[in-house]
Amino acid sequence: MMKLTLLATLASTATAFLAPTTPLMQQQARLPTRIFAEEEAAAAEEEDAPAPARTAKEISALTASVKTIFSLEDINKILPHRYPFLLVDKVVEYERGTRAVGIKSVTLNEPHFTGHFPDRPIMPGVLQVEALAQLAGIVCLQMEGATPGAVFFFAGVDGVKWKKPVVPGDTLVMEVEIKKWNKRFGIATATGRAYVDGKMVVELSEMKFALAK
Repeated sequence: MMKLTLLATLASTATAFLAPTTPLMQQQARLPTRIFAEEEAAAAEEEDAPAPARTAKEISALTASVKTIFSLEDINKILPHRYPFLLVDKVVEYERGTRAVGIKSVTLNEPHFTGHFPDRPIMPGVLQVEALAQLAGIVCLQMEGATPGAVFFFAGVDGVKWKKPVVPGDTLVMEVEIKKWNKRFGIATATGRAYVDGKMVVELSEMKFALAK
């Protein structure tokens, strides 16, 4: 009986030290949640705010780190193609005998846009594949068993997929990789893909071409 009385006394004493909960305290307890909500709302407003206008110098500087490996003049010494069928303007990445990244600036001045299509100019898909083949040719025509300026023919292409139309004003950034090269017969196998503004517009799983004999 004395133990029960002692426990009851201790319980009542502990309760006496607990501060009563008031409406003001409840409001303060909810305050951090409201602060976080206000911060999230402010962050959302910043995301929705329009980006500050950039100058021509700032936009031009975005490609400052991209260096030209082969200029158009250099390409003319490697490929036999000429205007209006030369479809590589410059090479910006090059690994001898292995791969290359090239640039094609698409402009309305190109003759195929006269009929493809008059009211909605789109770079023909076959010309995108041709541009990739020319870039591969720049690699192959500098390999053992080939001669710069030599003519090469398409032998086949597989797994072509077009993702998005390429139109005047676009910059087509192409990449090819040489998978096989037979220097005895002058036959090459390569893969390729191309991008506009970082988004893939065309890819092919394999293309073959051979040097003219």
